[in-house]
Amino acid sequence: MSLFVSNFNNYLTTMKIKQNYIANKSGIDEKKLSRILNGHQAETGNDMEQLSKAVGQPVHFFLCDNFTSINNKIPQVPRISFYAGNPTKKQTDFANKLLDMMENIDEILSAKSRFLKMEF
Repeated sequence: MSLFVSNFNNYLTTMKIKQNYIANKSGIDEKKLSRILNGHQAETGNDMEQLSKAVGQPVHFFLCDNFTSINNKIPQVPRISFYAGNPTKKQTDFANKLLDMMENIDEILSAKSRFLKMEF
C-alpha cells in the first residue's frame, strides 16, 4: 500500500468519513475506490488529485512521512448530545404563547396580501 493511500485511509478514519461519500465527491467509482483504498489497485496521479480535492486537502498533505503527527492537528468535531429534561409548566406556557404569536403574525402577513388584492 502506498504512502498516499495509507495516510488517506488514516485521515478517513480520523475524520470518520465514509467511502461512499468520497466516491460521490471525487467521481471515482465505489468499486475502484475500494480497490485503491485496500491496496489492490495502484492509484494514479489523477486519482490522488480527485481524492484530495474530495476532502479539501492538497495532495502533498497525504504524502508526508510523519502523518500521525498531523492527525493530532486535525480539528476534531465534538459530538455534543444532551437531554434538557421535561419542560416546566412555565416553559410550556411560554412555548405555547410563542406559538400563538407566530400564528397571529402569519394571519397578519397573509391578510396584507388579501387586502392588496381587494377591488373597490
